[in-house]
Amino acid sequence: MSRLEIRTIESLPFQENTYVVWLTGRTDCLVIDPGLEPDLIFEVLQENGLKPAAILNTHGHGDHIGGNEALKKAYPDAPLIIGENEKHLLRDPRANVSGLFGIPIISPPADWTLQDGDRITYAGITFLSREIPGHSPGHVVFIHEGERTTAFVGDVLFRGSVGRTDFPGGSFETLEEGIRAKLFVLPEDTAVYPGHGPATTIGHERRTNPFVKDAN
Repeated sequence: MSRLEIRTIESLPFQENTYVVWLTGRTDCLVIDPGLEPDLIFEVLQENGLKPAAILNTHGHGDHIGGNEALKKAYPDAPLIIGENEKHLLRDPRANVSGLFGIPIISPPADWTLQDGDRITYAGITFLSREIPGHSPGHVVFIHEGERTTAFVGDVLFRGSVGRTDFPGGSFETLEEGIRAKLFVLPEDTAVYPGHGPATTIGHERRTNPFVKDAN
């Protein structure tokens, strides 16, 4: 059985996690949340003989879309995919908060958008899209239901924390509700790959995360 291969690329200055994901034995891959150092992504692609089949954005904040333009220029046939309620952030530096940090970013427009519950398959990998707003207005997470469930959650859930909710479109109550309804229902051993910081599991966060852990 093909195994899911995952490479994490940390992009400065926000320590944002970009993920390159592929199945063993294949040369096509997915790039999730291209960060502000796209040259690091190209290095991983070259080292592993990979070509992106699609570019996925969990959300449209500048640190997660900063590499979109470079990836689309290099691989124009790879569709750029984001949540339907998030697509406007790609073209608006104020909405994607990059303007607030003095580095306004405009991404190419989305080629395809997702609704909650949509499934997509690229590079032989199927993802379930679940919309969990609260950090941003249309944030989606990508869930792969393989031998072990794997979730790429962007800035929804971190090891020991959750996404900040003081940006435009933010709401802690909405974020908490989405985490409980759409992430904490996943298997305990689900691998969680966040937009910043180390990987974790659903079970660990349910037990220990001070913001959303289960009540004792």
